[in-house]
Amino acid sequence: MSSLPIAPKDHARLMDGVYRMQRHIYDATRKYYLLGRDQLIGELAPPPGGTVLEIGCGTARNLILAARRWPEARFFGVDISREMLATARVQVARAGLSDRITLMQADATRLEPGLFGLAGFDRIFISYTLSMIPDWQGALRSATGLLMRDGRLHVVDFGQQDRLPQLWRKLLFRWLEQFHVVPRASIGVVMSDLAQGAQRSLAIHRPLRGYAWAGIMGPAVQA
Repeated sequence: MSSLPIAPKDHARLMDGVYRMQRHIYDATRKYYLLGRDQLIGELAPPPGGTVLEIGCGTARNLILAARRWPEARFFGVDISREMLATARVQVARAGLSDRITLMQADATRLEPGLFGLAGFDRIFISYTLSMIPDWQGALRSATGLLMRDGRLHVVDFGQQDRLPQLWRKLLFRWLEQFHVVPRASIGVVMSDLAQGAQRSLAIHRPLRGYAWAGIMGPAVQA
């Protein structure tokens, strides 16, 4: 299963169309199958005063949980969808976290140092977003380039379901396709290549019998 190339402006319009109404029920429905998000949040462990960026922040559900879990850090989120960010801003304000969570519309494949006026981030996480970004490899490259020297990139997304019943895989992939979600079979390979090129450590596994990919790209490997 593959996705056709799509321009960033077209992708933004597509995501706005998909989530214009769904954003109101997104968190209530996705909690049943976006597995591993809370574990990722628990593993972030940013340093006191550290900076954390979520790429593809959606409704800000993850950012709010992370900000509560790690109260000494500052949090930032980007998303290509104005519709999702409208909900995110309301949620952040309702949670009383507008002073610690900053949001911005941006294309995940075109993020550069200087984002939010920062040289880089201590932690970056991407949760079930790569499967919705046409140039997902570019998004991973952008994220890697934004890491501080001792920073970590945390990723969780759909796996290939290869150790689960084939009927389950077929039904899930068909369901995901309705929302323009395409599980990426080579996340592990791409992250490995990026980690090697940046001389960083990498730990990656496929939890829940291949239901998901979960990876952490760590600090630069010491010579």
